Amino acid sequence: MPADKKSDVTLVWLRRDLRIDDQPALLAAAERGAVVPVFIWAPEDEGDWPPGAASRWWLHHSLAALDSELRARGSRLTILRMQSKSGLRYLAKQTGASAVFWMRSYDPVTQARDDRVEIGLRIAGVQVRCFKGASLYEPWEVVNKQGRPYRVFTPYYRACLALSSPDRPLPAPRTLPAPTNWPDSCELEQLELLPKIDWAAGLRAAWSPGAEGAAKRLDDFLEHALAGYAEARDRPGEDGVSRLSPHLHFGEISPRRVWHAVCDFLATRPGRAHRAAGEAFLRQLIWREFAYQQLFDFPGAPAEPFDERFAAFPWRDDEQALRAWQQGRTGYPLVDAGMRELWTTGWMHNRVRMIAGSFLVKHLLLPWQAGARWFWDTLVDADLANNTLGWQWVAGCGADAAPYFRVFNPVAQGRRFDADGRYVCRWIPELSKLPDRWIHEPWAAPAETLARAGVELGRDYPEPIVDHVAARARALAAFAAMRRAAGKREKKRK
Repeated sequence: MPADKKSDVTLVWLRRDLRIDDQPALLAAAERGAVVPVFIWAPEDEGDWPPGAASRWWLHHSLAALDSELRARGSRLTILRMQSKSGLRYLAKQTGASAVFWMRSYDPVTQARDDRVEIGLRIAGVQVRCFKGASLYEPWEVVNKQGRPYRVFTPYYRACLALSSPDRPLPAPRTLPAPTNWPDSCELEQLELLPKIDWAAGLRAAWSPGAEGAAKRLDDFLEHALAGYAEARDRPGEDGVSRLSPHLHFGEISPRRVWHAVCDFLATRPGRAHRAAGEAFLRQLIWREFAYQQLFDFPGAPAEPFDERFAAFPWRDDEQALRAWQQGRTGYPLVDAGMRELWTTGWMHNRVRMIAGSFLVKHLLLPWQAGARWFWDTLVDADLANNTLGWQWVAGCGADAAPYFRVFNPVAQGRRFDADGRYVCRWIPELSKLPDRWIHEPWAAPAETLARAGVELGRDYPEPIVDHVAARARALAAFAAMRRAAGKREKKRK
């Protein structure tokens, strides 16, 4: 006989939705009966993109925070280290669970994994339900008039705004029904997510993983930064952005919670400035949606360019240049400051991400995939959809990309967005005594100015590894060669 509703056990498989607030799978499970929240560490199930080192550090602390939240509500987190399919079937058998609930993910590898898991569970007689919760809209909900996915962001953005407002977030449960007996669980430390050599001091100083940290970050942003967001978001020396991206990636806060918190806040502060700032921020949330839609509909995007012509682009192979970029030793202060911020904190300001990314692919002619891999390992907010879209955008080969001929000038960008050098001086203190005039172009400073600032180029700070004008010309020549080759291939096809 089927179990009585009050005694039904449901496993809630948690992945990148590490919260109890606005958690539809958890709430639906609690309505059935006992709930067993489960996290399974199975990096092999992630294909070519298992979590990088910085993401693993964050994941460890996020899981610890989630377990504390669950225990405060009479529950706990069950942790396994095995393949997802076998782990869930094992737990279902051990607990007598009649159902497994989870929230959808949209990248191709985990979708395929989820399909395999679902088939295996259904064969075993276990009910499966999947819920929306990682996005404002499902990828298939926002399509053009022909029912196809959008390839350009602006029409996609307008289509989202034409839809009804995202659903209101669901409340967190006050308590969670516990099973009669808890299943076996390994200790969090057994997952070995933390680095063996402790390089994470900068991450600890910069972040508070977990839902509580996410809520505080959102509150601080609303109170202190949202009003100036439209302008300050491009100035890396100011605290003008939300820094919610890692919390969103790990699902410690839902995009619906963020969307409606911003809307509700703006409703209490009428005025053009707040409205413009709010629109600018919400647009970024929809850009995140666009990234998920692109990855869902174009699953080869993490490795292959949307623009097929770029498959034949004449990228260079230069390990020394790649290491200089990774280590923040290119000789261009704004690029190097961003790369050092990344290494220290696991995060980089978005404006600087664009400039550093452009430098790699256009000044150095190194493949965007190498940059994507480095970001994947070093970012605490490493998200396959956003990482892919961002790198394809900056490389000029994406679905909605910056033109390849747009080559960011690091010096001009620095003078525009970090005019007083505050950001550069924070991360490159060896240049902090230079006058603002030379902070973004130290190689052009007079010798006496460098001497007074205690800077010897090549010793205290590197000379530029490429000349901007020459690098730009080389990049444009490579782009022209790619176009000619693509034209010849097209003629042969005809």
